Amino acid sequence: MEVKGSLMKIAIAQIDPVIADISGNYQIISKYVHQAIQHGAELIIFPEMATIGYPPMDLLEHKKLIDDNLKSIETIATLSKDCGIICGYVDYDHDNPPMLLNAAACMYNGNIQSKHYKTLLPTYDVFDELRYFSPASIQEPMKFKGVNIGLTICEDIWNDMSISEDSFMEYRRYHVDPVENLIKKGAEFIVNISASPYVKGKNSIKWNKIQHVAKKYRVPIVYVNQVGCNDSLIFDGSSFVIDTQGNFIMKAKAFEEDCVIFDTAVAYQPIVCEEDFLSDCTNALVLGIKDYVYKSGFNKVVLGLSGGIDSALTVCLATRALGADNVIGVTMPSVFSSKGSVDDSIALAKNLGITIHTIPINDCYDTYLDILKPYFNALPFDSTEENIQARIRGNILMGFSNKYGMLVLTTGNKSELSMGYCTLYGDMAGGLAVLSDIPKTMVYALSYYINRDKEIIPQSILDKAPSAELRENQKDQDTLPPYEILDQIIERYVELKMSAEDIINDGFDSAIVYNVLRTIDKNEYKRKQAPLGLKVTGKAFGVGRRIPIVQRFKH
Repeated sequence: MEVKGSLMKIAIAQIDPVIADISGNYQIISKYVHQAIQHGAELIIFPEMATIGYPPMDLLEHKKLIDDNLKSIETIATLSKDCGIICGYVDYDHDNPPMLLNAAACMYNGNIQSKHYKTLLPTYDVFDELRYFSPASIQEPMKFKGVNIGLTICEDIWNDMSISEDSFMEYRRYHVDPVENLIKKGAEFIVNISASPYVKGKNSIKWNKIQHVAKKYRVPIVYVNQVGCNDSLIFDGSSFVIDTQGNFIMKAKAFEEDCVIFDTAVAYQPIVCEEDFLSDCTNALVLGIKDYVYKSGFNKVVLGLSGGIDSALTVCLATRALGADNVIGVTMPSVFSSKGSVDDSIALAKNLGITIHTIPINDCYDTYLDILKPYFNALPFDSTEENIQARIRGNILMGFSNKYGMLVLTTGNKSELSMGYCTLYGDMAGGLAVLSDIPKTMVYALSYYINRDKEIIPQSILDKAPSAELRENQKDQDTLPPYEILDQIIERYVELKMSAEDIINDGFDSAIVYNVLRTIDKNEYKRKQAPLGLKVTGKAFGVGRRIPIVQRFKH
């Protein structure tokens, strides 16, 4: 690694903080500082907002949290007697109260040597940093052991000012380039501390962008990312070091805490970084379940097993995340449930080693129908009776949750949620929607991936036509377009923000397109009442998509 000035060993510590757990996050930071010192590191680098965890959102409005975080960064500084520390935290903007500063401190010899602030504040998708923070007006390198280090925070490294064929930016969001400014002021290498959530395909874009910056300025880059799940957002870690030629020379683990040490005096061989979508997405969902459940104070989960592929994939991911002893499956057959679905659920539970309970709902369903019979008179069977079954099942699962302190996992996928093909207070009742950002075609791909080495999900589940089994001979495709078509339209509309006309021009039937888009818009009221879901695509239903319920937009 080509660095002018003093040579040194640098530790990268990607940690999994809990939001607002100042003391707990300090313990994690302290552990890795001591570990780095034991391995001879002279500098250790932690992610963005490591003291508080990202994103704290409106918790930042609590003065006590900010004060506690400031006390923590002062305490962290006392750990720097034998090793320099760079750590993200939150500071007050005393020139512009009540605004704050997204900050990083450089600590050494037991004290804070310098403070640096984030310049570029994202306000798109899930990000809303201008709500809380003021942007830095100047960028100055920090001096550490004779080396000028350009310290940047997350978004600061994403805005190359060059406009050329090889430029990584499709367009510029900002009119300042912090990296360029730091290089002009003598920065010899760039450190970027980040809290960048995992999104399908994002790493390849990020790697290309940061490689471009390294090659353009002929500077090495150290990138340190948060890991873990906070609410909907999953952070993959995957921290790395890039040399002056744009080669990856070191990379931390993905989807788990890690601390790696590299030596600026060593000539490392380039390594290859590649995305493996099926593996990455599986690991992301597993981490999402594990962190959300444990950070929320639960130890066990319960979910309904229908014998369908969605619940099968969900229970496989949950078992991997929490262990078989902490996952309870409940099959709740009705008069419309096939024997095969019940048998498949039991076989799946056996393959996973989890406990499964069978609770038929026929008697309860009949009671509901008897109670409502005087009011429904001779009206025909319709979605009313279908939804009653789903709501009975939701009540049973919530009963387990209340009695035994288990978190209910819902099993609906993004395709169903898009089209409102789900029941409020029924199959939507729960604490975490594991697959809410996973389209149906991706559900199948991930399920086959789960089965890549041996059959865990029974083949009969993979082979059967998708069905809610809420009426006789029901099939999803009776109501919905084929998933191979539907999912492509959803991706274009929700994620790529394409118009109906543009989607039609891509070769899709106009009647289907208009129907799908109208249905997506119409069911926003359902999604507003859905449990929190794990985000893995560029645009998920939830905090990053803000659509009014009452509106009359016409496609």
